[in-house]
Amino acid sequence: MMETKIKSSQETLQRVSSISEMKKVSQTLRKQNLIIGFVPTMGCLHEGHLNLVKRSLENCDRTVVSIFVNPAQFGPNEDLDTYPRQLEIDIAKLEAIGVDILFHPTSEEMYPENYKTYVQVNDLTEHLCGKSRPGFFKGVSTVVLKLFNIVQPHNAYFGEKDWQQLAVIETLVKDLNLDVVINRVPIAREADGLAMSSRNRYLSPQERQAALSLSHSLKKARDKIRQGTTSAKEISHLIRQYLLEEKGAEIDYISICDPENFREKEQICDRTLIALAVKIGSSRLIDNCIIEDF
Repeated sequence: MMETKIKSSQETLQRVSSISEMKKVSQTLRKQNLIIGFVPTMGCLHEGHLNLVKRSLENCDRTVVSIFVNPAQFGPNEDLDTYPRQLEIDIAKLEAIGVDILFHPTSEEMYPENYKTYVQVNDLTEHLCGKSRPGFFKGVSTVVLKLFNIVQPHNAYFGEKDWQQLAVIETLVKDLNLDVVINRVPIAREADGLAMSSRNRYLSPQERQAALSLSHSLKKARDKIRQGTTSAKEISHLIRQYLLEEKGAEIDYISICDPENFREKEQICDRTLIALAVKIGSSRLIDNCIIEDF
């Protein structure tokens, strides 16, 4: 935590859409020895995003938020065209909490004609979401590296709901010697426990209720483990049974694994990640929890 927060002199949110302009803005801030915080998003902002932004505002001199629906991380049959977009509403939310800069490039700006370069983090991306969403993490790694190079932040903020994605980004930063500190922020949940997600808005009232099965099943798993059950197979079976009680729930994966390398465990006897991906209606939802208090 910085002792003195240098407030922005701007009265309104500065909007930047070109890469060259964003670079100039960041270079100017760095020359002034101001600490730049950065929150990359795909927009449709909810309180989970805003928690990340507030963390940056608390700890950095200037905060940049990007809104860019990254086509490189969507597969052929995924929801790129229908992914929720509400730019003006997002801008109002960012202005309300005092964000300094919005970087909102177009796809053509980020991926011009004849674009050919992509970044791949190996091993970590072969598990969990990487199995069912081929190419997803290549798209994530590529756009995050591009955004880091453009925005030039000192600190970047990511939520732990996307645990695997966060691990991939941390590895990217370490392996490529990037000068940015990755800050982890706990999962933001609705009052009833549902993990916040932009895709939650797809849910009908009945599906919204069914979606609670993810967080509820994780709680049941934690309780069972605290009662002494250490078999990963037994805990996975418990979660599966609970999820399938909801009509229309389609399980992508239930993983009980090492939280750093995502290799599956047979016994839960040290720090463990339980991660879920479940399709409810048209929405693919993820959630997770860490088991470490034995």
